[in-house]
Amino acid sequence: MSQTHFEAIGGEERIRAIVDRFYDLMETKPEAAGIRALHPEDLSGSREKLFLFLVGWMGGPPLYVQRYGHPRLRARHLPFPIGESERDQWLLCMRQALEELVTDGPLRQHLLHALAGLADFMRNKEEG
Repeated sequence: MSQTHFEAIGGEERIRAIVDRFYDLMETKPEAAGIRALHPEDLSGSREKLFLFLVGWMGGPPLYVQRYGHPRLRARHLPFPIGESERDQWLLCMRQALEELVTDGPLRQHLLHALAGLADFMRNKEEG
């Protein structure tokens, strides 16, 4: 039987570390100022929601669904103007967090590819 991504990555502890590193990068990278500005000043709720979502998304327990129901990601992000720039800023931080914390290269690339598709799906703002 094959492992889930959740198991392969190291479970909740590793996902928490990735989420924390992601938001630390978002707060400190000047190149991520645009995406940071779309978030509340206190990132604790955002950190928790992304953690809960990623646990289930990677094949672990459906913590987000248990607490909030279906993620409806696109609908939940509609109030925020997300274009290519915001998508790319989000991916910049996520890519670095994954590069620093996921040692399995093929797993890291698979996750980044899947998250890039998810981030692109969140775009809701006309460009140019």
